[in-house]
Amino acid sequence: MKKSLLAAALAASMGLAAVAQAQWIVFDPTNFTQNLLTATRELQQIDNQIRQLQNQAQMLLNQGRNLKSLDFNTLSRLLAMLSSTNQLIAQAQGLTFNVAQSQATFARLYPDAYGASVSSDRMLQDAQERWRDSVAALRTATQMQSQSAQNLLSDQGVLSDLVAQSQGAVGQLQATQATNQLLALLARQAIQAQQLTIAQDRATALEQARQAATQARSQQVRSRFLGNGPRYTPRSVDFYGH
Repeated sequence: MKKSLLAAALAASMGLAAVAQAQWIVFDPTNFTQNLLTATRELQQIDNQIRQLQNQAQMLLNQGRNLKSLDFNTLSRLLAMLSSTNQLIAQAQGLTFNVAQSQATFARLYPDAYGASVSSDRMLQDAQERWRDSVAALRTATQMQSQSAQNLLSDQGVLSDLVAQSQGAVGQLQATQATNQLLALLARQAIQAQQLTIAQDRATALEQARQAATQARSQQVRSRFLGNGPRYTPRSVDFYGH
């Protein structure tokens, strides 16, 4: 009986030892570490992919902002102000701004000298027309100056609006469009300055030409009076019937 119990205990202890040995063999530390490293790398890859997706989403948002158009346009206001000065030039009286017509009129009204065959009435009519042209040119220049002053007041409002739009731009396209409109404002001001200069120079040139033509007329009148032209024929003058 004791031998049987001893054998049974020995067999049980051997079985437990075998089970313990089997459990120890199943848990491999090297394999576990490798699996853990692999899982860590996969987790890092997933995290990197998530970050890439986030970056792509942010990039799409930025592209959307950059492509967003500026809902503000001052072109019509700028063109309206430019049209006002163009109308003044188109309505200018006196010597026309047309090249061919102005050359022909200038040659007739502003000669270097008057010939002896030109009548006194013709010279007087030319002098009156030159005077009217000078007055009209000065009037146009004055109107241009007044219109330019009004446009400058409007430009201040346009400039303030464009600066606000530029500072509040949410993307590159809006900033570019605001900048383009600022450049358009500068271009309109430059064109207006040229128009004003043309009107002022025209008035100055016509006045100088009028003075020169007046001298030419005076020389011809003096020449005729002194006898170098058609001779002056004296005649009696009747005062009060005597």
